[in-house]
Amino acid sequence: MRKFLGSLFILSLIPLVTGLIFLASQEWNKAESVQKVLDDNISIDTIQLEETSYMTDNQGKVISEISLEKNRVNLSDEEIPTFLKDLFVTIEDRQFYHHEGIDAVAIGRAVVANSQSTSIEQGASTITQQLARNVYLTHERTYDRKITELLYAYQMERLFSKEEILDLYINAIYFNNGTYGIEAASQFYFNTPAKKLSKAQLAFLAAIPNNPERYNPLKHFEATKNRQERILRQMVEAEFLSEKQYKKLVQEKITLNVRTKVDNYPDYVTYVHHELKQLVAAREGLTARLASKDQTVRKQAEKQLQTKVTKLLNSGVTIHTALDPHLQTTAKQALNNGIAYGDIEGAAVVIQHHTQELVSLIGGKNYKKNSFNRAYQSYRQPGSAIKPLLVYAPYIEKTGASVYSQVSGANYCKNGYCPQNYGGATYGMVPLKTALARSYNTPAVRLLDATGIETSFEYLDAFQFEQVSEQDHRLPAAVGGFTYGMSPLELTRAFTSFYDGSYQPARAIVKVTDPEGKTLYKWKDKQKQVWSPATVAKMRELLHEVTVRGTAKAAYFPTGYIGGKTGTTNGVKDIWFVGLTDSYTTGVWVGRDKPSSIESIYHSSPHVRIWRNISQQAEAR
Repeated sequence: MRKFLGSLFILSLIPLVTGLIFLASQEWNKAESVQKVLDDNISIDTIQLEETSYMTDNQGKVISEISLEKNRVNLSDEEIPTFLKDLFVTIEDRQFYHHEGIDAVAIGRAVVANSQSTSIEQGASTITQQLARNVYLTHERTYDRKITELLYAYQMERLFSKEEILDLYINAIYFNNGTYGIEAASQFYFNTPAKKLSKAQLAFLAAIPNNPERYNPLKHFEATKNRQERILRQMVEAEFLSEKQYKKLVQEKITLNVRTKVDNYPDYVTYVHHELKQLVAAREGLTARLASKDQTVRKQAEKQLQTKVTKLLNSGVTIHTALDPHLQTTAKQALNNGIAYGDIEGAAVVIQHHTQELVSLIGGKNYKKNSFNRAYQSYRQPGSAIKPLLVYAPYIEKTGASVYSQVSGANYCKNGYCPQNYGGATYGMVPLKTALARSYNTPAVRLLDATGIETSFEYLDAFQFEQVSEQDHRLPAAVGGFTYGMSPLELTRAFTSFYDGSYQPARAIVKVTDPEGKTLYKWKDKQKQVWSPATVAKMRELLHEVTVRGTAKAAYFPTGYIGGKTGTTNGVKDIWFVGLTDSYTTGVWVGRDKPSSIESIYHSSPHVRIWRNISQQAEAR
């Protein structure tokens, strides 16, 4: 009977057990592996450490180091000294090559030590955990952060080799004074690459990351040196050094040679940052959206552009520029010496017109980086400097007139607009050559009227003056009467068209390359023919006359070709000279930031003399 009942009980359990197994198998199939959960919630495909970018001149020399967030120079595995790798493993994580990102024994010790505290007092971080903290997390000392750190470390160990993790760690850690990674630290503290450091110097730097403030060599040199000796002793214990080697290394004198960050030519560098945004916007298809009248569209585009530029500058790129350091220095000195008059300011732009490269740009006297740059941010009335572009060249292009064609210099009135020549003088019929050289106003207005306002502005549109609009399409524009005007950079760019009749915006940036030298961004401007060869030849003769018999005689110096045009606004608030030589087109503006008369210096022609000093130096090279 007992056998029968036992068998019956067992038989009755079979359906129950079968059901449990079935339910368990369903749940098991639904369950996700730890690895899949980590993959879904902690996505780590690649680790890109922020890196310092560079700006170079036309000879490839660094003129500015760009560190938006962190000053870092990433090194490859081969570039990191083996001794340094062994040193960090020894002092930070001796089980590095044997664990999977987490050292359970070390954690156990830390738990016991921290059990009497409400916060973490003793760490147990592996090198992988420290890397996770530096790249993804914060340095907050809480258990939540610590658990997250463990998960990130485990995931990183699955995805990267030990060598990759150690390299990333050495490139990521903080060495104080704004330096991240061994290369930036080596260059900052010793002014030399890490590969050239001695073992004693490497150990000295390795002492810093443990507590960057306590072991800041600039403030606590002795504390840093003492820690260096302690970690070298650990290298002896780990059998990486002999006792004899240890004694030699600790006796080696450590002499800091702190390197100053390269940041030269602030006027030009500030402009390059501005142009970089334009370049990225153009190549990424954002230009039209940035100019949209829809505020929402424009703001979205601005945000997108800023994100792209920030990411670019954090990726270790090199911005290759056309800067000529000699001409930049020359132009700066010429401007500072030429307008040493209190609050009177100036700007200068030099373009190598056969390459359309912006080789020099001066934003003001004693210019400070990122301040108001008058060369491209200041829009001023051009005065008579606009006449060659808006009046004479269009008239000659449309009519075929010669430089000796006649135009009246008598009084002129139309629809209530009655311009006057300087000093109220009147003239009879005069050649175009004389009218431009002496900057008569009534002939200029007559010529604009004869060509047609809209026709003349169609030519001017080729130069893409940003602040010129339809409301400027009036006769007063012939003598510089614009609503806002143009910047020195814009006006100088436009005058390059008198080199060969074509126009292409002069650029400071030649190209942008990544750390491997691959070109990421480059301007793709197309040259546009504005003036015919015949018009160019006549205009060059007219502009030359200005410098030998006209308003810019002070600009003349013996050279292959010289020509240009002065400009003075009403009340002598702005004075200009833009001109060409064989190789360069140079523009100079002088005035006050808050427009007011500078007539007291007008007759000494500072604008023209500044131009001559720059151009003489440029052509002499």
